[in-house]
Amino acid sequence: MNKPYVIGVAGGSGSGKTFFLKCFLEHFSADEVCLVSQDDYYFPVAHNMTKEENKEYNFDLPSTIDHDHFESDIFKLLNNESFVKQEYTFNNSSAVPKMLEIKPAPIIIVEGLFIMHFGKIKDVLDMTIFIEADEDIALQRRLKRDLEERGYSNDDAYYKWVNHVVPAYKEYLLPYRNQADKIIENNTHVADDIIKVTGEISRELREKVFGE
Repeated sequence: MNKPYVIGVAGGSGSGKTFFLKCFLEHFSADEVCLVSQDDYYFPVAHNMTKEENKEYNFDLPSTIDHDHFESDIFKLLNNESFVKQEYTFNNSSAVPKMLEIKPAPIIIVEGLFIMHFGKIKDVLDMTIFIEADEDIALQRRLKRDLEERGYSNDDAYYKWVNHVVPAYKEYLLPYRNQADKIIENNTHVADDIIKVTGEISRELREKVFGE
């Protein structure tokens, strides 16, 4: 198997990475692409915390990620090896984590906040995509997700946004923005706009990777 083509997708919280990736993956079959998410590599600490400790704990720092394990699994894929990883369920005590089997594929997508900050990961990326959104739009998306999916109150979610999310974005993501191969503004609520963008990128990739 030839070296896989590795795409890095970075972007701040609320930028719309999840929806972008959902649309992007629909352009490929399961054996053409695999996805490795930084979110599944958080050190497991939340389950031992009180509500107040969880509020104060800053999950938006590179030190909260087991980046050695993250890097190791990416290099397994580059060496044509599969691996199994338990899904991380954040603050959702009712969620039953899935066991994820990640298999090598011609295209590997690595996504997360700090993928360009972690040097060994950044060095293997063949294409980098930086997704951004206006701060007010990103905040509304983040609040909606934290309330609905992660069990935070509105006050706790807003506290994290002001004290953790925005400072981390400015320190660990924004400096890499202009190094990205593609910068995508995702302020839209219209799915067709993102589907169009992902379609254009997927066609470019098919030509590069599969010679189509």
